[in-house]
Amino acid sequence: MSNVIKANFKTEAFPVVLLLVSFLSGWYFWQNFPAQVPTHWDINGVVNGYSSPLFAAFFMPILTLGLYLLFLVLPYLDPKKDRYTDFAGAYHGFKNLLVAFMFIMFILVGVSGLGYLVAISFWMPILMAIFFIVLGNILSKVKMNWFLGIRTPWTLSSETVWKKTHELSVPIFSVAGILMAATVLIPSQFQIAIFIVAIALIAIGLPLYSYIIYRQEKN
Repeated sequence: MSNVIKANFKTEAFPVVLLLVSFLSGWYFWQNFPAQVPTHWDINGVVNGYSSPLFAAFFMPILTLGLYLLFLVLPYLDPKKDRYTDFAGAYHGFKNLLVAFMFIMFILVGVSGLGYLVAISFWMPILMAIFFIVLGNILSKVKMNWFLGIRTPWTLSSETVWKKTHELSVPIFSVAGILMAATVLIPSQFQIAIFIVAIALIAIGLPLYSYIIYRQEKN
């Protein structure tokens, strides 16, 4: 246990403050939301889903809290727990990034639910683009473990394959993020195709690259 990264004020102040503000904002939203709160939009920014005030006000803060607590305990559950000290900064960085992403998304939806004009179809792709670009840089610093990173049979079988695959995450995630951001500038009929390409770069491109590197190493 002594080798597992531990939570302290310095590492947890930022996400804890965001969580507190989330729940306080949720309480305010709950008191001021209309009877039906818009919580889902189509690709053109048209509302196509509603939730109750209670659900809209507290679901996201509770989900974020659950994910935050999960990432506090995951290092203790990992058979490679001794590796986490080697990338403690990246691990805490990912935890902070996730909490911040969900917090901003929650605030955007909440403010929209209060009746203010929020261009959800514009801000969501931008928010996702920033998330992916920052995530790629974080993943490039992650060492082999069972919970965080590009975990394929090949990356988990070789330190070299893990390292090279995660180094590639910087340009791949950056390109995917740029493509997502670009969707706000193109006609809506092409946006789905761009999103699919962006996700495919990550979901298919990186695992395929890890396999190729693994085969090269074996040969």
